[in-house]
Amino acid sequence: MAEHARADIVQDPALSGAEDVLIALCRCFSWCTIAAVTAFLLNNYLNYWQGWPSASSVVSGDMTTLGLIQVALYAIAFGIAIGYVLRTPARPLRADSETCYRITTFIVRAAFWAVVLIGLADIAISFLRVENLLPGLVGDKMTIDLGRPNFRGTWVHFPMVAIGIAIAIARPRTLGFTWLALLVVAAELLIVISRFIFSYEQAFMADLVRFWYGALFLFASAYTLLEEGHVRVDVLYAGMSDRTKGIVNAIGCVTLGMSLCWVIIYYGMGSRAAVINSPLLSFEVTQTGFGMYVKYWMAGFLGIYALTMLVQFCGYF
Repeated sequence: MAEHARADIVQDPALSGAEDVLIALCRCFSWCTIAAVTAFLLNNYLNYWQGWPSASSVVSGDMTTLGLIQVALYAIAFGIAIGYVLRTPARPLRADSETCYRITTFIVRAAFWAVVLIGLADIAISFLRVENLLPGLVGDKMTIDLGRPNFRGTWVHFPMVAIGIAIAIARPRTLGFTWLALLVVAAELLIVISRFIFSYEQAFMADLVRFWYGALFLFASAYTLLEEGHVRVDVLYAGMSDRTKGIVNAIGCVTLGMSLCWVIIYYGMGSRAAVINSPLLSFEVTQTGFGMYVKYWMAGFLGIYALTMLVQFCGYF
């Protein structure tokens, strides 16, 4: 009788059809969310870094070819997401979830390597500059150029980012959390030793600690979500059934997780003067004189945090 009941459940075409539709809708929602944020970031780059008209300019009546291209980015992104779901109807949710996790880990891995390399390169330049050793090594003109934030960002930091991405591609099984945590401790230890033993301390030393610690805290959040490492205050959740837990998690991902990430991304990058765009566009640095030129990157950390958490919530959903 039990075997016959199970057979009836498996062979029920209405139940099977409803499940297929629900799975397709879940997959479509997650991939369209990722497509939307990808198109938004491309739109943001073309608009504020390359001077293209925004997608909203088409709606306001200022219709140009570049503006239409901006709108087309969204259409192409959504088309790819929906087409992928329609072409792979038998792909299970868990497989898509693993793909989201791999996207997140790649972004985080590349970001970790980038901040490590930027930190090491920038503190070396800052040390040589504050000790007046740069002119003898690179000449007076290059010394002046390296004292300009936009020059150092373009010709020192950006190549370090490219190298970090290359390392992330070449070493796909490493994330860098352990090494970056060790480097934060080493940088703090260097401050203690130099201050209390050699009576030497410079602003760039504290800048390095803040730079690496901010990266460690914000970049590791998505990985911690994957590993179920975030602290939870559980009052009712533990007593729920697996199905109810799944529904609660799905609703929470959309209403609390994804919505928060979208708020950060939109208000952080929604205009030229937004809290993420403004420091990045101006290569903002601290006013401590000879400190590190990495303050604008710390604004970008917030964008990386929101992006990786959004993709991670899509996988979780």
